[in-house]
Amino acid sequence: MFNFSLKSSFRASIRTIFINTLILLCLFGPKVFSQKTKTITAIVGAFNAEIQLLEDSLKNKEEHRVKGVRFLTGELSGKSVVIALTGVGKVNAAMTTTLLLMNWQPERLIFTGIAGGIANGIAPGDIVIAKSCVHHDFGRLQNEGITLRPTRNPATLQLNPIYIPSDSILISIAQKIAPKCPYQAVGKNNRMPQILTGIIATGDVFVNSQSKVEELRKKLKADAIEMEGAAVAQVCYQMQLPCLVLRSISDNANGDAHQDMPNFEKIAAYNSASLVLGLLKVL
Repeated sequence: MFNFSLKSSFRASIRTIFINTLILLCLFGPKVFSQKTKTITAIVGAFNAEIQLLEDSLKNKEEHRVKGVRFLTGELSGKSVVIALTGVGKVNAAMTTTLLLMNWQPERLIFTGIAGGIANGIAPGDIVIAKSCVHHDFGRLQNEGITLRPTRNPATLQLNPIYIPSDSILISIAQKIAPKCPYQAVGKNNRMPQILTGIIATGDVFVNSQSKVEELRKKLKADAIEMEGAAVAQVCYQMQLPCLVLRSISDNANGDAHQDMPNFEKIAAYNSASLVLGLLKVL
């Protein structure tokens, strides 16, 4: 009698589950049961100019708002993407990146944009593929200058590396396809951009100082400087998401930076975005 009751109860439960499943399928279709979604690549930039080419190339465009922040979904180079404008500075970049990751769960993230050049011989239009990013303004400030300290993951309390690494696979792919992408030339001599892999320094300040350039080059071995990359890289590192920061040079962060940036930012933004489009084709 006991066994018969258990079997009857079990059969009744199976029937209930089966009927409910049929009802859900009829009402909502197979998507209700599919946890598998398209592979999505997230692309972010700080300025409108940095993502304009990508927005203009976006197919099947849809606009979304999360906490007032605008996100665009669609297809680029045949791949599903979500694009966001972070705004300037580390806090804005980290906030927008976090909203994106929580709402779309992308497979990878690419930051595209402009930067000040620090490496010797680097010039407007050139491209830096970040092997790592570093916060140049996070640490202990003393009379002799700032001593960098690592950030800390608030969830695990583990220290992050001071130089936050980019994803090695994305670096390798970017290095391979970068020479094949179409870029805009710079200057009267139509100088085509050189491409290097290096260190990008991030801080909440626009650098317009030759002495600071020399300090960052000497102390950090930095090749470029900007205001968002390390913040985005840190969020992705802590959430274990593959990330790559790409920057094209708009100025040399020296005393002429405030004049050079407006003159070269569109070319630099285009060159960085062109590399993103090339990267998407082979992902």
